[in-house]
This record gives sequence, C-alpha cells and structure tokens, in this order.
Amino acid sequence: MRLTELAQSGGCAAKYSAARLETLLRGFVPAESEDLLVGLDPADDAAVYRLDAERALVFTVDFFPPLVDDPYDFGAIAATNALNDVFAMGGSPLLALSVAALPQELPTETVAAVFAGADDQVRAAGAFLAGGHTIRDAEPKYGLAVVGTVHPDGLWPKAGAQVGDVLLLTKPLGTGIVLQAVRDGGAPEGALEAAVAAMRTLNAAAAEALRPLRPNAVTDVTGFGLLGHAHELGSRSGVRVELDAAALPALPGALELAADGVRTGGDRRNREFAGPHVESEADEAAEALAYDPQTAGGLLVSIPADRAAVAQAALEAAGGSAPRIGRVVAGDGVRLA
Repeated sequence: MRLTELAQSGGCAAKYSAARLETLLRGFVPAESEDLLVGLDPADDAAVYRLDAERALVFTVDFFPPLVDDPYDFGAIAATNALNDVFAMGGSPLLALSVAALPQELPTETVAAVFAGADDQVRAAGAFLAGGHTIRDAEPKYGLAVVGTVHPDGLWPKAGAQVGDVLLLTKPLGTGIVLQAVRDGGAPEGALEAAVAAMRTLNAAAAEALRPLRPNAVTDVTGFGLLGHAHELGSRSGVRVELDAAALPALPGALELAADGVRTGGDRRNREFAGPHVESEADEAAEALAYDPQTAGGLLVSIPADRAAVAQAALEAAGGSAPRIGRVVAGDGVRLA
C-alpha cells in the first residue's frame, strides 16, 4: 500500500492557506499574560511561556499527510518538521508526543515504521518520545506535539529583524516541486533522495551554531514558502526584505523542474497570501522556487552584517551551509530580484 496514494496532498503543502488563517484569526482575542512571551499576537513558529527569569517553555504541534511512501521516512520527516519549530525559536526540545490519524487497514509493520522514524529523530534532537494519541482516519496523518526550553533572553522571534541585517538560509529550496514531480512520474534521478535527506536533517546543529551569535530574527521556511515566511518576518519587524534570486539555494533538479512548469497547490495559495506584498523581477523558475511550499525546511536567519561571515563559518563548521540570500532595509514589502 503506497502511503501517498491515501493522501490528497502531502507534507506542509497540506497546510491551510496563510491568507485564510489570517482571516480566521482576525477576530480571535489573544490570551493575555505577562509570562506568555509568544502567543497569537503575533503568532510565531511556536508558543513561548516564561516560567521564571532563567527558563521559558517552547510548545508547538505539527502534523501532516504522507509526502513519501517509505513509512520510516514519513515518520522521520514529520518529526523533523515539528522539532524544527523549537529550534527556530532558539530553544532545545525536551519531550514529544505523537499525533497520529491512521487507517485501520494499514499493516502493523507500516505503522510501527512511522513511529520508529519519529522516535529516532526525537532522540537525535536530544528529547524523548513519551506517548501520544492515535485515531482512525481514511487519510493518514502524523506529527508531534513538542515541548522545549529556551532562556527568555535567548528567544528568536520573527519580529526582530533590523535594518542592515543580512539574511542567511540554511537549507536548499524545492521540496514541494521535487515531490510533485515524483508524483507526476517526472523527477530526475537522485532528486527524491536529495529531498528526503534535506527534509530529514534537523535544524539542531544550525541552531547550536547560531546561539552564541545572537541573530535578530529567525524562522523556519515551511509551507508558506520562502516568500511567505520572508513577508511574515519583514511585516512583523516593520522592515523591507530584499532577496537575491540568483543566490537562492536549490535542491538538485528543482530549478529545472520549476522551469518546466512543475507546481504544487501550495504555490497558488502562497501567491495569494504573499503575492500582494512581493515585487518580483526574477525569472519564472526562481520565483516558483521562492513560492514553493517547503517541508522541514531550513532556517531563515536575520543577523547583523558584522556577524554574518562568522555565522556562515560556524554553520559550515557544523556540517551545513548558509548562503547570503538577501538583506533587510528600511520600508515594507518583499523584493525578489
């Protein structure tokens, strides 16, 4: 039984449109507490609640339908995507609970492989998978609720970008495009393997390398695409984001597939959300890459220019890479050129 045949859409491409979420939350009255450091006003990658002067809890939940057929990879990618929300806030995961909706007809060994993939990723993140909740559903879905900790003064909000900052990106783009090509039967050799490897890479090492360098703002690039998340970062920080289309890192085959017209449904939803705020002078393929919904994507880092080179060196020493993809300037909106 192929997992992806049971799903209408997979990974973060299954997310509600950001534009609709904004409408839904517009009339919602956020909870008020001096210790609720991050809630819905504004929303971020995770909620943060201060326990005392030294400790705050980071709490998130993330789940989605399968985007690959291998059940172990599905569990590992879903877990990575949830754990990365804690890393994007500057925190360290402590504990995770499974959130699972699975068809009763799935073989037991398939379900066990999903859980095993998640458990291995949680352990690799330095946390424990301590239980969860499972219901029956015709469309499989899996993810985690994750609790972590962060020092209240070490929190990385989306809303902290400053004029003069440099923007770094710690993973290549294109997971949605590549996975769509796989479903359509037209992905180049090795493209799926490279995408799975990227999606299974925790942002733990990148976050550890960045902590001593005190970035001004960080978010992980997931279902709203680079342009959607850049728009959130810029609008909440009261600044303008300028992105260099030629500098955007891409997964093997992703740009070529984009040039051939491969798109996901998430591309359209991301354009509806971020498009009115984006000025694009990029070619069609680069623009599609920037709107493409990512699953378990990298960190978009806004850091003072005088620390950018040190941050790049630290990230490379940690086994990753972080090309400069843009800058923060005065104004509003996002420019891709």
